[in-house]
Amino acid sequence: MDAVTHQNQSATGERVDPEEPEKATRRRGAALEAAILDAAWEVLAEGGYNGFTFDAIAERAQTSKPVLYRRWPTRGDLLRATVRRHADLTALPIPDTGSLREDVISLLRSRNGDRSSLAALMSVQLGTYFAESGTSPADLRREMLRGRGGGMRMLTERAAARGECPSGLPERVVTLPFDLFRHETMLTLRPVPDEVILQIVDDIWLPLLRAHQG
Repeated sequence: MDAVTHQNQSATGERVDPEEPEKATRRRGAALEAAILDAAWEVLAEGGYNGFTFDAIAERAQTSKPVLYRRWPTRGDLLRATVRRHADLTALPIPDTGSLREDVISLLRSRNGDRSSLAALMSVQLGTYFAESGTSPADLRREMLRGRGGGMRMLTERAAARGECPSGLPERVVTLPFDLFRHETMLTLRPVPDEVILQIVDDIWLPLLRAHQG
């Protein structure tokens, strides 16, 4: 075994990444990627896409740029992986109160607060990314969901099985409460007041469902 190979092994005989700083050599595989993506989210939240650089992320994660480039060749690749991890970590349970109205109100309330404000801020800060990549916030949202499906579709299908609303509702009808909620968040960059949530559900959405049922 030559000296270089020996230097690239840990005390347990496992190979370590020679590009990793010595204080981080114990992080490998999934643990290393998680640490990098967590650091990347912090950089994104603080500086937006303009500050989302390999230099800044490598420094925050206490690693080196080659370590990042081997896993995510472009800044867009790293951004999408960062957003996916954050979405997975912050995923909230879907309410099941036995009432469609209460389920939807609970869902919107659970998405409120700092989480919704940060999501809106991210959309504003990512304007440069969307321009560079030719994508849209809707594309990034699909990346975050990764086939999981939206909470509103789950709630309406469950309510349809109980006879509370029609089955097979158009997608725009199903997602209307969350679309209006997100629009409010985007305009104000603040949590949505509870009275607005109730207006969205009681004054706009439920009458629309009754019209479809009729």
